[in-house]
Amino acid sequence: MAADLGGWIKGDESAKEMLGRVLTERPFLLLPPLHRVPLRVGNVVEIVGPSHSAKTDILIQAAISCILPNDWNGVHYGGLEHLVMFFDLDCRFDILRLSQSLKDRIMEANGSRTNVSQEQHDVDLSNYNSKEPHAEYDKELFAACMRRFLYVHCYDSLEFLATLKTLHYQLQKERERHGVGVHFLMIDSIGAFHWFDRASTSFPLGGDKRKSLSLQSVSETVVQEIRKLLMVQPMLVLATKAANLGNRYSTNENMTPRKWSSQNASDLKTISGQKLPYREYMPSVWQSFVTHRILVRASDADGKHQNHPIYISEWLLPSLSLLDKFIVEDAGVFIIS
Repeated sequence: MAADLGGWIKGDESAKEMLGRVLTERPFLLLPPLHRVPLRVGNVVEIVGPSHSAKTDILIQAAISCILPNDWNGVHYGGLEHLVMFFDLDCRFDILRLSQSLKDRIMEANGSRTNVSQEQHDVDLSNYNSKEPHAEYDKELFAACMRRFLYVHCYDSLEFLATLKTLHYQLQKERERHGVGVHFLMIDSIGAFHWFDRASTSFPLGGDKRKSLSLQSVSETVVQEIRKLLMVQPMLVLATKAANLGNRYSTNENMTPRKWSSQNASDLKTISGQKLPYREYMPSVWQSFVTHRILVRASDADGKHQNHPIYISEWLLPSLSLLDKFIVEDAGVFIIS
């Protein structure tokens, strides 16, 4: 009994180790289109937009910048060399898209990406430049980066909740294995189970003493588990959410970046004084948990920039009186004028 009590008092780490883990200043990458607002650990950023609006692409490029090292064998990559925890809730994540973009970023830093056509990428990117002296080195770096990308897919809310409840232990093991912690907690399609949970009637899970499953209780538990996780494992949370923009943006709208008048900016005020340009469906407990919100959408204009679709980003929380145009390439996300 005394030994058990002593073990409990001793804990898993010293106060010095705890403070070093919690108070460590994390470097941040100001990646477009998230570069307009200063972000820090503990923030919850919601990237909201309709289908085909580059939401997942933004996560992919942020993840690549996180798992790449700053320098490797004399080559500068500008990454953070930290882990990324990625939750795929709609089970549509394309791992080949991630791997191709990562390879392109590595080869671009090595100067070996010049004049590579899209056809060559599609046919056999892994064998490209196989005769170059950096080829084996690239593969070694690629494998090291992919090991830092921690991927989990969930098929329903119960599986998502079960994973969140055991995530602290898993992240501790990964930290011991890699020697670095998780920088980004990414949730792709946070509302993936919303309509199923809403349609399901509330029913007890195994007995009267257990909490009944309902849309509200699921959302409350998700927020609670993420809050607890952030207390012991400081991270920046990036979550995508699908939304229907309705008729706010007409197909004839001029999509050039513009500054809003004070009247236009005030039109956005509703959730906590903010009027959203889409119908909000997530429960209020999640809405209040979100600290930052950015709306992304495809441009209605027919034009492209260097054969890439043009997207528009708009900060809703905090509300900024400007829009950004950006494109997504394998080498990253780029703001265009």
